[in-house]
Amino acid sequence: MGQFFLIALATFASEAAAWLGKSFPHSVFFAPALLLLGPAIGYRRLRIPWHARRRALGWLRRKTRWEFWPPRFAYIPLMPYILYLGIKHRSFTLFTAANPGIPSGGFVGESKSAILVRLAHVPEFTLLSACLPMETRFQAVKEFLAACELSYPVVLKPDVGERGTGVVIARDDRDVRSYLETTTADTIVQKYVGGLEFGVFYYRYPGQLQGHIFSITEKRFPQVTGDGRSTLTDLVLRDDRAVCLANQYLAGLRDRIPAAGERVRLVEVGSHCRGTVFLNGAALETEALRGAVDSIAQSHPGFFFGRFDIRAATVADLQSGRFDVLELNGVSAEATHMYDPSVSLLEAYRIMFRQWKIAFEIGALNRQAGEKPMRFREFLDLVRSRPVGITEPSGLGISGTVAPFAGR
Repeated sequence: MGQFFLIALATFASEAAAWLGKSFPHSVFFAPALLLLGPAIGYRRLRIPWHARRRALGWLRRKTRWEFWPPRFAYIPLMPYILYLGIKHRSFTLFTAANPGIPSGGFVGESKSAILVRLAHVPEFTLLSACLPMETRFQAVKEFLAACELSYPVVLKPDVGERGTGVVIARDDRDVRSYLETTTADTIVQKYVGGLEFGVFYYRYPGQLQGHIFSITEKRFPQVTGDGRSTLTDLVLRDDRAVCLANQYLAGLRDRIPAAGERVRLVEVGSHCRGTVFLNGAALETEALRGAVDSIAQSHPGFFFGRFDIRAATVADLQSGRFDVLELNGVSAEATHMYDPSVSLLEAYRIMFRQWKIAFEIGALNRQAGEKPMRFREFLDLVRSRPVGITEPSGLGISGTVAPFAGR
C-alpha cells in the first residue's frame, strides 16, 4: 500500500517539474506578468506586440483548461480511487488481467502489430525491425508498397508507443528515409486510410455473449482558412482554440500566406496530444455499429476492454459498421470523449472512475477463471521501463523481406 502512494507521489512530482520546466524559459514569469500588468498599464504603453499577447493568452488557457493538462498530472486525483479498487479486489494490479490475450492487459509496452494481426478490417501493414540497416528497411517499405499495390502516402509509427508519439504520414521516399534514419524503434508501415476518424471504447464482461460501447469520440482535425493577407502564424494565433497550441501547430508548418478561402489543416494524426479536437460522439451509436465492433473485438482472443481507433469514409458508413481499424489500445486506453471541451473536470473524473471500476471488475472475473494479474514488482519494473518517445528496438528479428499483413 505504501509503495502505491510512493509511485503516485513520484509521478506527481516528476510531471509537475517537467510541466513547469518546459514552460520556465518563456512563460512562467513572462506570460502571467503580461496578463496581469497589460490591462492595468495598457498594452500600447508597454509596447507589447499582438503576437506576444496572443501567445500569453494561449499559455493561460493551456494552464486553466484541464483538457490541455499533462495526462499523468491530471490523473493524480484518480490514484486514491484505484487504490480503493485494489484494496477491494485484493490486488493493485488486477486490471492487468482485464485482457489476458495482451501482455500487461495492454497497460504499457504491448506490440501494436501483434494485436493488429489478430483483428479484422485492418489496413495492410508490415513490421520493420530496427536491428536492420536503414537501407534494408527502406527497400522493405518499397517492397511492401509494390506487393500491396499501394502508393504514397503511408503511415509510419513505432510498434510500441503511446499517445501518437512517433506517428508520421510519409508522402514520398524522402519522408520515409528521414523517418528511418532517426528512429530507434521497430516500425509499422501501414496503408494510409482517409476519411473521418473516431475512437470507440468497448468492453465485455467475461461470460457475456455481447459487449458494450462505453464511449464514441469524434475526432476533428483543426484547420484555419486563409484570407489572402494573413500569414499562417497570424491565422493560428487569431483562432480561439488553435492559439492554445500555437507553438505545436506552427512547428510543423512552413509560414506562408494562404490564398483566400484556402483551408490549411494544422494536424494530420488523430491524437489529442498532437492537437486534434475530440468531441463526444455518443449520438452516433447504432445497433449495426455495436454489432460490428463486438464482432471484431471477439475475434481477438483474450480481449475484453479497450479502445479501437477507426476510420470510416462517412458518418453513415460508421453507423452501418463499415470502417477500418487503425489501432486497438488495451487497459490503459482512455474514453477520449471526456476531452470534449464541453466536458467539465468533474464529469471527466466520473468517466475515468467508471472506466477503471469496469477494468477491475473484468479483471476479477478473469482471475476467477484462472488468469493471473501481474505481480506488483513485475508491474512496477514494466512501468519504469515504459517507452519514452520513439522506442528502442524490441529485437523481434523481422526479416528484411516484406511481410504484409491485413489482419484477420
